[in-house]
Amino acid sequence: MRNLSRSVGPVALVVAALTMVSACSSSSKSSGAPTKRGTVTLRLGYLPNVTHAPAIVGLQNKTFTNDLGTSVDLKTSTYNSGTEETTAILAGSLDAAFVGPNPAINAYQKSGGTAVRIVSGVASGGAFLVVKPSITSAAQLKGKKLATPSLGNTQDVALRSWLASKGYKTTTEGSGDVQVIPQDNSQTVTAFQTGAIDGAWVPEPYATKLEDEGGKVLVDEATLWPGGKFVTTNLVVTTKFLSAHADIVTNLLKGLSSSIDLINTNATQAEDLVSKGVEQATGKALKTSLVASAFKSITFTLDPIASSLKKDAASAKTLGFIKSTDLKNIYDLTLLNQLLQQQGKPAIAP
Repeated sequence: MRNLSRSVGPVALVVAALTMVSACSSSSKSSGAPTKRGTVTLRLGYLPNVTHAPAIVGLQNKTFTNDLGTSVDLKTSTYNSGTEETTAILAGSLDAAFVGPNPAINAYQKSGGTAVRIVSGVASGGAFLVVKPSITSAAQLKGKKLATPSLGNTQDVALRSWLASKGYKTTTEGSGDVQVIPQDNSQTVTAFQTGAIDGAWVPEPYATKLEDEGGKVLVDEATLWPGGKFVTTNLVVTTKFLSAHADIVTNLLKGLSSSIDLINTNATQAEDLVSKGVEQATGKALKTSLVASAFKSITFTLDPIASSLKKDAASAKTLGFIKSTDLKNIYDLTLLNQLLQQQGKPAIAP
């Protein structure tokens, strides 16, 4: 093992949701002033992945519910990929989500820049291409089958871009020089075990799971980025919810900050919380030793690493997943920077 530092609604529903969010301002700068109201429901999505550990920790140790207070009814949903999450957001089923950069970009682009804002970073790193041990170089990948979590998601775009840099052609239909097969992460582990695929570009803990099945890391995505820093997970909020409930988003950010602090200061406790949280969400046990191994390749940070998001957008456009790289208003870090100022920390520029 290496040692490194729900369903989609009808189309009509999506269209209706897009019409609704289009009425929101395209630059929803927000203040932290509380609003008067009764109980407000916050529908929050996340993935049962180690790259979403701050979400899992915040839910398991009640940090989120404690910071949100009794006037907020927190309802959570888990998904297999960020693509599923942003589909739910555009359909009006989620108010906020822990999500990778490319699904966030897709939601922003599909809504004409009106649906969502990235309000904080969450994680950097923790994504790998793991292959059969007989594959030792990119030159051996022609004709092979490689999996990703879903079509157009962060790891899917990363794999296709990397393959293109090696001279390989891929198609969204799964043909080309290398067959890229989007599938559920849990299915990927089984497919690797049976030999149905030759490898996969996946986030943690699935990369480590594939290694445990005899796979080897061919590409650590961190090696492809300046300083090894690239955004893996962001926190996004709908512009509608951000505009109406800035105080709730502020308290959610407080919980996120506390969760990241716990991971960085008490890894053992955090590993146990993540293990239990993943098992609770998926019904499958996750060893704390696996979580500990995965933690070594991930940096948990409130910094959304905006420079890497721009490159993600350029890659997605080249591959035909989006039509524009205009991300002018995708960030609203107003509340995050207010929180950082209160904590005596420097502001983060988008």
